[in-house]
Amino acid sequence: MTTTKTLTECLGIFIVSFLLAQGCTKKDSETGWDGSSDVDSGSDGDGDSDTDSDSDGDSDTDGDSDTDGDSDADGDSDSDNDACPFSCTIPTACQGGKIESAYTCQPSNWVCCGPAGDGDTDTDADGDTDSDTDTDGDSDADSDSDTDTGPVTDAVRPCDIYESAQTPCVAAHSTIRALYGKYDGFLYEVRRSDNQTKDIGVLSPGGFADALAQDEFCKGSTCVFTKIYDQSGHGNFLEYQGDGSSIGGRVKPAVATNERLTVGGHDVYSLYIKPSCSYWRDGSNSGMPKGSEPQGVYMVTSGTHVNGGCCFDYGNSSTSRMMEGGATMDAINFSVQCWFGGCEGGGPWVQADLEGGLYPGGSQSWNPNQQSFKMKYVTAMEKNNGTSEMALRGGDAQLGALATMYQGALPRGYSPMRKQGGIILGSGGDCCAINTNLSEGTFYEGAIVAGYPSNETDDLIQENIIEAGYGK
Repeated sequence: MTTTKTLTECLGIFIVSFLLAQGCTKKDSETGWDGSSDVDSGSDGDGDSDTDSDSDGDSDTDGDSDTDGDSDADGDSDSDNDACPFSCTIPTACQGGKIESAYTCQPSNWVCCGPAGDGDTDTDADGDTDSDTDTDGDSDADSDSDTDTGPVTDAVRPCDIYESAQTPCVAAHSTIRALYGKYDGFLYEVRRSDNQTKDIGVLSPGGFADALAQDEFCKGSTCVFTKIYDQSGHGNFLEYQGDGSSIGGRVKPAVATNERLTVGGHDVYSLYIKPSCSYWRDGSNSGMPKGSEPQGVYMVTSGTHVNGGCCFDYGNSSTSRMMEGGATMDAINFSVQCWFGGCEGGGPWVQADLEGGLYPGGSQSWNPNQQSFKMKYVTAMEKNNGTSEMALRGGDAQLGALATMYQGALPRGYSPMRKQGGIILGSGGDCCAINTNLSEGTFYEGAIVAGYPSNETDDLIQENIIEAGYGK
């Protein structure tokens, strides 16, 4: 028996085949193509003239009755309920890993996975604003208020840059923003004076901290930062070293409202560390570089909140929280502390805390290429290949290029390195299990990476930090 298909049916089959060839899978109900010939291509008309190949209000060729009043996010109300007309189980990677997990399609909601995803705000021809992540790289001609929730995004953050350079983040911390374009988890935990706690996340994947949630939770009370979560997936979150934390110690958590600032138009809070505050984690079994393995570290800090107490550090430290001897640490120090004497410029300086001293360069002698970074927002970097070379770089986190204060041989006695894989933030590595912290400083964001990043990678990180808009 011969079955005759209408022109509309043939068109629907052709479009479905084409979209599958592009790597298509489930999306929100706005899209409207479900194996039927209802193809909302971003210019559906909602009460207007739909570009869906059905006639809206008629009996669609897929057997459903589309009243266009359909349940599209475009404002029409598509009542398509057909079973999935074909198998569309998608592997975990789709066009470069943009699909998070495999699943089988359902009667509603589809998405096409493109090679890069532009994350733009599409505007369909129906006049509402579509915030979907379309993959065509264009600005579609609509302004509907549909919100596509597909996983495709073009947001690039520091840890995306490091990963692309094959020096992945093994610890990533910030109270300000996500350090991955797709990160949509928690940034930190705050605790009220009644001992209730709340996790504070981002406003959107790859976005800024939800400071309003913190404000609402902490209203009428004093809140402190109890945990700074690790965004890298390695579980290297930081806790304050004191009573009430899982690691214990002799210091207190930092007050969560000491500094409110604007970054990229968003109000957020810094980790504003005063003496007697410090954070730590044993990351030796969760991805942190050990021994002579190469490592890079960056942080955004402030040149206006510093002192000469030991030691405002971020990076690799001992796992005992005791002095373990030279080469057991590999961390950035940012302070006005002049360890070996002869310092010039007044600081604060970006130095390397390698345990047993703060190194301004490749020796205990003062490095004449050192610079003072007195600006409000500072990018600080330290990297060490573990056997022969280290580098110190820094710059204004609001504008301009990085300066290289030192790139050369490790100090005598520090090759090979003997890193242990602890993570320190706000104090020296031999703090604060049985003693207290004397330093102060501000931490906005930072990451520790496995490998020795190139200077070109460093420069891309600096560009990304500037684009974030500190103080704007």
